[in-house]
Amino acid sequence: MDRHGAVTPSEVAVALDPADAVARLGLIVLSTDLTTERDAARIVPPDHAAVHVARVPFQNPTTPENLRRMAPLLTRAADLILPGEPLAGIYYACTSASVVIGDAEVGEAIHAARPGVPVVTPTAASLDAFAALGVRRIALVTPYLPCTTVPMVGYFERGGLETVSAHCLGMEDDRDMARVSAQTIIDAVLAADSDAAEAVFLSCTALPALGVIDTLEARLGKPVVTSNQAGLWRMLRHAGLMADRAPGRIFATPLGVA
Repeated sequence: MDRHGAVTPSEVAVALDPADAVARLGLIVLSTDLTTERDAARIVPPDHAAVHVARVPFQNPTTPENLRRMAPLLTRAADLILPGEPLAGIYYACTSASVVIGDAEVGEAIHAARPGVPVVTPTAASLDAFAALGVRRIALVTPYLPCTTVPMVGYFERGGLETVSAHCLGMEDDRDMARVSAQTIIDAVLAADSDAAEAVFLSCTALPALGVIDTLEARLGKPVVTSNQAGLWRMLRHAGLMADRAPGRIFATPLGVA
């Protein structure tokens, strides 16, 4: 302290112990998103990581055409997340947009602002999750319109997965998707599931599906993977972290950091 009892800058620097550092995780969500930040708060261990959010403009309905309009906006959104600070990864939290824009194109747009930072999409993360679980055949459930659901089936086929059934709720506004009840989600999964499916994928980061994963896995006897569950699982692996309160079999399944 100086002679007046004030803390000096050098003392402030000493007080910032490097052992207290946390992994900083970037998150890009839609301007209309009501769900992803809450899901991240449930999964990311607060003592070891912090989530820093930027929002990207989006206008409903969630048609492929509207989703593609986000592509040129991702670089600016990534640039707003703690400029100059190191990030363990950036998660772009939109499943359907990742399909119509493309995982690689999303990565390129984000890397234009944050080169070298690992980029996670819920789609690529779900492929990683199913590979880690040894799953090749899935039942697909989405809240989307049919025109947005059909490209999801093609995406998984290109990724080496067979979609044995696909069920969509026919919704066009992601804010309505965020208000779907737990029972509606459970009923949709039960309608889509079959003996041929080795697992179920619940698509859409807006869908409040995290709370029904354990219930569904117990009832179906098979893995249930959701968009935010997979994306946050992959993000934590990039940060070298484990979640101690996350739902689903996938969090008990090891995966080396890519």
